[in-house]
Amino acid sequence: AIPIVLWAGLPFFERGLASMQTRNFNMWTLITLGVGTAFVYSVIAVALPGVFPDTLRSSNGTVAVYFEASAVIIVLVLLGQIMELRARERTGDAVRALMDVAPKTARRVIDGADDYSAPLDNILEGDKLRVLAGEAVPVDGLVASGQSEIDESLLTGESALPAKSRGDPVYAGTLNRNGSLVIEATGVGASTRLSGIVSMVAQAQRSRAPVQTQVDRVASWFVPTVVASAVVAFLIWLAVGPEPSLGHAIVAAVSVLIIACPCALGLATPMSVMTATGRGAQAGILVRDAEALERMGQVDVLIVDKTGTLTQGRPEVVNIAPAEGGVEADVLALAHSLEQGSQHPIAQAIGDEAAKHSLAALDVADFETLPGLGVTGMVAGASVALGNLKLMQQIDVAGVPDAENGAGDTPVFVAKNGQFVGKISLRDAIKPTAEQSLNVLRSAGIEIVMATGDASAVARKVGSQLAIEHVHAGLMPDDKLALVTSLQADGKTVAMAGDGINDAPALAAADVGIAMGVGADAAKESAGIVLLKGDLSGIGRAGTLARAASSNIKQNLFFAFAYNATGVPIAAGALYPFTGMMLSPMLAAAAMSLSSVSVIANALRLRRLKL
Repeated sequence: AIPIVLWAGLPFFERGLASMQTRNFNMWTLITLGVGTAFVYSVIAVALPGVFPDTLRSSNGTVAVYFEASAVIIVLVLLGQIMELRARERTGDAVRALMDVAPKTARRVIDGADDYSAPLDNILEGDKLRVLAGEAVPVDGLVASGQSEIDESLLTGESALPAKSRGDPVYAGTLNRNGSLVIEATGVGASTRLSGIVSMVAQAQRSRAPVQTQVDRVASWFVPTVVASAVVAFLIWLAVGPEPSLGHAIVAAVSVLIIACPCALGLATPMSVMTATGRGAQAGILVRDAEALERMGQVDVLIVDKTGTLTQGRPEVVNIAPAEGGVEADVLALAHSLEQGSQHPIAQAIGDEAAKHSLAALDVADFETLPGLGVTGMVAGASVALGNLKLMQQIDVAGVPDAENGAGDTPVFVAKNGQFVGKISLRDAIKPTAEQSLNVLRSAGIEIVMATGDASAVARKVGSQLAIEHVHAGLMPDDKLALVTSLQADGKTVAMAGDGINDAPALAAADVGIAMGVGADAAKESAGIVLLKGDLSGIGRAGTLARAASSNIKQNLFFAFAYNATGVPIAAGALYPFTGMMLSPMLAAAAMSLSSVSVIANALRLRRLKL
């Protein structure tokens, strides 16, 4: 027994002693006390049997020992740890699957030479790589030549195969289904979208859900209570138990200490969180921390941005109205020149329209983005501003017409040297899945509120099409933030879904910030949940995941508490008057290990959750 208890069990004793020194009592405290008591008692019984009363000695003068109980308890705890670690590994399967899909080499394309295979670590941004049909894309990049369909289900959870051609983005780990592509690397190593997802999921799996704080508080009282129960059991058996009463008392005390180890209690929450975040990653739902996951299941109000969230986020120019005496081409040229370096959807729409008219962009200096308003800069020596009516009013532009229009299009105003020169009207189609997604959320009891920086007419039109009663238009970033805090002040649990820089403050302030994966980095960094597909249907799936995880945690906690509520009295000998039998410390150790495995097995059911 000595090599098993003092060598194999040494890490347990080290943790137990550390927990006593820091007063941070845990399962190792109980194991140390239980095994240590049985082992030390047995050593004394062998070395100094004369110190024990005659009632504890046999006819040949020996005293009953519990070496086998000490050794078997250590072995069973080790076995339980192995089973727990193997089960924990299964919770990380989703993350490992993400990490393993990216190839380890890439086929580099060199002008005037044959392609050759290079380790992925040697690939740099700007390198040209060939991806054949059936191969995984090695890095993030833009298609330089070729056409194909890419399976992005690993990242988005969607089964559709988007077509890719020159200029379209592709991502590491996605699968080239047909056709050959040459891509230009734009993100390698840790900067790929896949690496970001893996990092985010790993961070979430290490985070703590708020309920875990309550569990820890209970556990801090639980261990002293168990120790007190073991002392009480020991004293009762010593006082009224059958002979040898000391032996029975030790068995009862050790059994109580071992069976009540709170490992199942400690595993209940983190195992559910780890499994749920992994399952979410498989469905294109990235949970940044466990708190966001827990709160998502409690949301009763959802604030949604319009552009890129309810709508496609790819507006098209439908009309250009120059000021009196002006020319459409001049208005478009100024707007295109100012927006040429921007990635904003409006900038891209203006750029597409300029390309149709073969308009070249002029050089821009002092370019500045004003979130929620527009952009400004110097174009060919003139001060040019492009944005909404608030921007025009803020910089005192003369001659600006009313922003309202019956069509519900988005107006963008262009000013030059403080004078209005024209208005560009854009139209953004509603996402095909928006109406159904909102109906699903309403059926779950969630109130929908639209908050957008667009003009009132545009917002009201989209709101009427999607049956959204509460529409707030013309909002600045601080207005969206104020809307979130006002709803929270009314006792609501608020989720905010958006994709723009102007959404970032509200996303950070909301109980749950939900960033659409196609949006700005600032929005993603401010959010607790990121939907890789950028589709509202993902919010419903995130809610399903959150509620399932919350339910799973409650089941685990109930099981852990019920196990201890039942196990401690039995270990203390409550059944002895009826059966004449006591629970062996070895059986107590086996029951303790199985309780942990049972909690883990319940958490692993989340891997099969349908989203």
